[in-house]
Amino acid sequence: MPLFRSVMPREIQFRQAIAEAMSEEMRRDESVYLMGEEVAQYNGAYKASKGMLDEFGPSRVIDTPISELGFSGIGIGSAMNGNRPIIEFMTFNFSLLAIDQIINNAAKIRQMSGGQWPIPIVFRGPTASAGQLAATHSQAFESWYANCPGLKVVVPSNPYDAKGLLKSAIRDDDPVVFMESEQMYGDKMGVPQEEYTIPLGMADIKRKGSDVTVVSFGKVIKQAYQAAAELEKEGISLEIIDLRTLRPLDYQTVVESVKQTNRLVVLEEAWPLGSVATEVTYMIQRLAFDYLDAPIKRVTTADTPSPYSAAMFAAWYPSAQKLIRAVREVLYIK
Repeated sequence: MPLFRSVMPREIQFRQAIAEAMSEEMRRDESVYLMGEEVAQYNGAYKASKGMLDEFGPSRVIDTPISELGFSGIGIGSAMNGNRPIIEFMTFNFSLLAIDQIINNAAKIRQMSGGQWPIPIVFRGPTASAGQLAATHSQAFESWYANCPGLKVVVPSNPYDAKGLLKSAIRDDDPVVFMESEQMYGDKMGVPQEEYTIPLGMADIKRKGSDVTVVSFGKVIKQAYQAAAELEKEGISLEIIDLRTLRPLDYQTVVESVKQTNRLVVLEEAWPLGSVATEVTYMIQRLAFDYLDAPIKRVTTADTPSPYSAAMFAAWYPSAQKLIRAVREVLYIK
């Protein structure tokens, strides 16, 4: 029998990475619990809490009525009394029903109380489009929440980041809005079994490149990887930065990349007005204007509600081909 054997890194789904992060933190800290619609008996609408009811029981994995405003308020009051709730929304489209609690209470109580009440709470669930779900179930609210002081906003793009960032979010003493994607829950990648966390507020360079910096986050970053593979065949090298955290936002990593590539395209699955792409564009023009050899381009959804038609949705969505066109434009290639 050999003394050493190679151990292949285990691959797990995004949903399992989320479940592991929550379960590990609940084992570590008895003040952590999960609450939301169908999180317990049904194992989560997307099976992101599978097995947790069996391990932790109904006092720590709590099914709620269809009342986002109500159970978000319960969570905030619980956080004020020393607990660390994780509030799951079946979709962030439904978080609009709780936005008064999130914006006017969770985000503000620490300051309004003179620091007496930290609010260690995580609001998590899927955001943006998930196929043909039409206008009211395909909305990206990342920039809405990132606009509010007092909140931290996290949007992971893969299982490894999701687990490490969620563990940090649960341990944070401020409210964190943690936004996933229904279309990523089945994604697989290698995730360590050992304990690890990823600090909030740090972007990650997912692909080194020399010609154009592409900044993105969440599931739409997959379009950047596709575009990079296509453009590489033509000798065009993209550097891809995954923001991961939108508030606080890591401007410096983007600045340092733009200093090397001298060109920037921002890719985001959201409406253009008031988007994260708009903010990044403004800040990079302010912090790195002298390094830019071309105007910054942004690739977003069309400025309309999401259509239901598959053909219209494809025209609305910020695709790899749209990103390729934007890259050609900043490189002045026809």
